[in-house]
Amino acid sequence: MGISRKTIGKHLSLARPSCPSPQRASKLDSYKPAVAELLQRDFTVKSVAILQHLRSLGYKGGPTILGDYVRRIRMKSSGPSITGSRQEVFDWMRAVLQGALRQSELAGEMSHVAELGKLLATISEGRLSSRNRAMAVLARERGIGQSYVCSFLYLGKKTATKYWSDYKRGGTTALFARKPNARQKSNDNRIKEAVFALLHSPPSMHGINRSTWRLTDLQVVLRSQGQSLCPDVIRAIIKGAGYKWRKARVVLTSNDPEYKVKVDAIQELLSKLKAEEAFFSIDEYGPFAVKKKGGRKRVAPGEQYTVPQRQKSKGYLIITGALELSRNQVPHFYSKKKNTEEMIKMMDLLRAQYRHCSTIYLSWDAASWHISKHLFAEIEKRNAEAGVRQYPIVKTAPLPAGAQFLNVIESVFSGMSRAIIHNSDYSSIETAKQAIDTHFSNRNECFRQHPKKAGGKIWGVERVSSEFRESNNCKDPLYR
Repeated sequence: MGISRKTIGKHLSLARPSCPSPQRASKLDSYKPAVAELLQRDFTVKSVAILQHLRSLGYKGGPTILGDYVRRIRMKSSGPSITGSRQEVFDWMRAVLQGALRQSELAGEMSHVAELGKLLATISEGRLSSRNRAMAVLARERGIGQSYVCSFLYLGKKTATKYWSDYKRGGTTALFARKPNARQKSNDNRIKEAVFALLHSPPSMHGINRSTWRLTDLQVVLRSQGQSLCPDVIRAIIKGAGYKWRKARVVLTSNDPEYKVKVDAIQELLSKLKAEEAFFSIDEYGPFAVKKKGGRKRVAPGEQYTVPQRQKSKGYLIITGALELSRNQVPHFYSKKKNTEEMIKMMDLLRAQYRHCSTIYLSWDAASWHISKHLFAEIEKRNAEAGVRQYPIVKTAPLPAGAQFLNVIESVFSGMSRAIIHNSDYSSIETAKQAIDTHFSNRNECFRQHPKKAGGKIWGVERVSSEFRESNNCKDPLYR
């Protein structure tokens, strides 16, 4: 009823109770809508700021009635209050921290809390500082007084108020946000300049016998210059500027002055290739020794996979192969040497197998036996009798010098090596040949049935697709 004990005693002492006097209007009544509007705009606004605003509107009352009214509004908006003694309040907060209260029970009691799940998850799984933040907010949402919250969590009043203000301003995102420290050394421009001035100079200038900087070296030299920085600060400065460790790749490059002309000629030839024409990429694989090979391999627990450094070879093999780009077929045979005679043998093999074609193009790198006078003489000789004996015309499309990475069959050889040469231990040359023949036989059959999808249907995907492109790097150094 809002009356004191003395007033109640006075009325009880009367023989006939008198009617209570009507409640007087408060000086704050006409300004309550303005207070509600301010709190709706910023729930954490201080009472002093509200008082200053009301003074500008003509408010003549004191700060006490205003503070009491603002406090009652905030207590109502924080949800249902928990009643009981200090011990009962502490027992409830302790039960929440220890997970003794079921989440469904808490959800029923605090259905007004939009992010209750995130607060409870942080209380049970977060680090200590985040647990304290979540518990302080959850207790305030439950209606527990701030003095109890500070006493239970050993928090200062300002800290608890800050947690509550952050939560009201931006929810759990603002509550758990990591605040960047503007005073960090990694943000000091003077320190950054010292680090990069050192990083841009060679270590040898500072008495360090190395070609590249290490964090420990940078730390030692900076300390000698009066900058005591830990490795984490140096790392943050370097990383913040976008510096990264990168290993230089050794790439194949061509020094042929007519590189672009030859590449454009092959691309134009392939773009206009007719159905009765065939284009072949030709090369040799080997020589390689038939013996136990190393490589990456799955091994059982406790098993140690080793390859003897010194072992007796069972023989050597050289594979001469040709990849027909349109049909993805690979004819091959085994050679004793790499010479012009083997190229002539490959040419005769392709002429016989592709007798139905009008023209076949032979493309290979600039090895001496691929561009010998004897080879071109044999090509002219066979072309002279091609019409009479109904063989295709043979033309060459040589690659630029030093451009093995454009030779498409290198990708096929790399895939074959990865599949059946690495981690192999063939008992004889014949066994190795049988495995190689089976690989190419299965590959050719698979490409005949699925010309667009056969690349991944054998033992592994080949390095690049079987097509001539200037951006391709067909030769894989790991499997050659």
